[in-house]
Amino acid sequence: MDNPASFAEPEGQGSSPAPGRRRAELVRKALHFLIALSPPMAGFNRIFALVFLGAGTLAYVVMETLRCRGVRIPVISSLTVFASRRRDRGRFVLGPVTLGVGAFLSLLIFPPGTAAIAIYALAFGDGTASLAGKFFGRMRSPFLFNKSLEGSAACFLGTLISAWLVSGDLSTALSAAGAATVSELLPIRDWDNIIIPLVTGLTVQFLS
Repeated sequence: MDNPASFAEPEGQGSSPAPGRRRAELVRKALHFLIALSPPMAGFNRIFALVFLGAGTLAYVVMETLRCRGVRIPVISSLTVFASRRRDRGRFVLGPVTLGVGAFLSLLIFPPGTAAIAIYALAFGDGTASLAGKFFGRMRSPFLFNKSLEGSAACFLGTLISAWLVSGDLSTALSAAGAATVSELLPIRDWDNIIIPLVTGLTVQFLS
């Protein structure tokens, strides 16, 4: 979950993570940011983008299931283990699945502009929230579900800028940023990869 700090495991908010965990977080977020390639891909060919996301997510499920059963897939299994969080050790790593599903549903449900805003909220809003929360998060509050103010601010700004670049409309960008930030606060771990883009996209659609 991004802008991290679940009640069970406050990962890195309040103190900087150890160097090894810092590298793992950077790798994890680099992979997370790659989902931002799906809107340009859909602009080229929407069906191709949907098939690519669906096939890629399914392939990951198969490979991760094999890894959990002791069959290691070269490169993929090692990368998955390296980038996984402590809470995922010894378990199926769900984050990439919900990431792919969130982008897939956004492209499937929303028109292109809204889908792009929704996916960029997931990539840049949620992604920067995690990095800011882990590396710079100091101010936490129960009102933020024990997450950091720095992480939430990063989510808002990341979504605001990306939504404004897509829409060219400040009110749309502010609405998207607010929706993404509130969604990111929910203590639902990896499922925020689905909730954030859907809530953001529905908000933009409703207000437009």
